[in-house]
Amino acid sequence: MHDGLVRVGRALRLVLLIVLALLFLIPFYLLVRNGLSREADITAADWTFFPRDIQWSNITELFQDPDVPMARALLNSSLIAVATTVGTLLLASLAGYGLARIPYRYAGVVFYWILGTLMVPAAVTFVPSFVLVSSLGWVSTMRGLVVPTLFSAFAAFIFRQYFLGFPRELEDAARVDGLGYWRTYWRVVVPNSRPVFAAVGTIVFIGAWNSFLWPLVIGQDRNAWTVQVALSTFNTAQTVRVHELFVASAVSILPLLLVFLLLQRHIVAGVERSGIDD
Repeated sequence: MHDGLVRVGRALRLVLLIVLALLFLIPFYLLVRNGLSREADITAADWTFFPRDIQWSNITELFQDPDVPMARALLNSSLIAVATTVGTLLLASLAGYGLARIPYRYAGVVFYWILGTLMVPAAVTFVPSFVLVSSLGWVSTMRGLVVPTLFSAFAAFIFRQYFLGFPRELEDAARVDGLGYWRTYWRVVVPNSRPVFAAVGTIVFIGAWNSFLWPLVIGQDRNAWTVQVALSTFNTAQTVRVHELFVASAVSILPLLLVFLLLQRHIVAGVERSGIDD
């Protein structure tokens, strides 16, 4: 009797997971379906599961559109996301390691000040950041798009929590061998902290790729547009190019899906190991 109830419970959980998976896949299905359809098929009153006449030319049309440099936007987003991820991992991990391991009288004060920045709305710092970037002549440049976003208080918090639980025996062995804090960090801590680096890196990469407002304001030149800015040009007050918007959206999420599929197990492992206890 008990075994039968267990099997029924597992079957119900499996059915529930399948239903939830299908629900989450609906947006991706709509992107592909509408992206490969004609405008008339998308707005038609009669719904078809998939268009009978697949418009593969929509992809070619997207990259040949003279008004929207989609290929350039993809390249810009890739460069910005990679640079932001690398820079954030370096700065945040150094800050987290210093706060967790290097004795300093005001380490706690500095840590709580960093946490305090998470309470400040982004809108409050937006205008001062723009004025500073503009005064440096960084408008429509990669420096203006990347440098102001490099430090993340959230990432520093995650790294600090992770390093607090890092085995001290490994660091003590490194110091016996004559390594200081810097060399211990590079040679011992970083190689043994790959899960948290992968988890934080994935979160930062996705955030940088999806960023819209800052690239919209700073990337004033067409050659500095990112994917999100390029997507916004398909939907204006005058025109709405529906099929291009859908196919562009499908193309723009492919890098995110690839990154997530490659690192999904590290995301969970890294966040679990970081903990939230002091």
